Amino acid sequence: MGIISWIVLGLLAGIIAKILLPGRDPGGLIGTTLIGVAGAFVGGWISSRFLDRPIAKDFYDGATWVSAIGGALVLLIAYRILFGHSRSR
Repeated sequence: MGIISWIVLGLLAGIIAKILLPGRDPGGLIGTTLIGVAGAFVGGWISSRFLDRPIAKDFYDGATWVSAIGGALVLLIAYRILFGHSRSR
């Protein structure tokens, strides 16, 4: 997969992570999608590094999607923990 494919995968993973974890995010839609892109990269790295699963060349590989969504969820939760209470409500 090329860099554009990873960005598209990350955007979709960020949207899916937002659906799975509803609520107010400090960064809004743009912040959530950027977290999704970063989560796709982090999930792919964790998958290839620790789970002995190479990064797939196919955009439709299920394990690639699961790792991207998992990475986006982890980063979204960490972002909410670190920056969730910094806004006045």
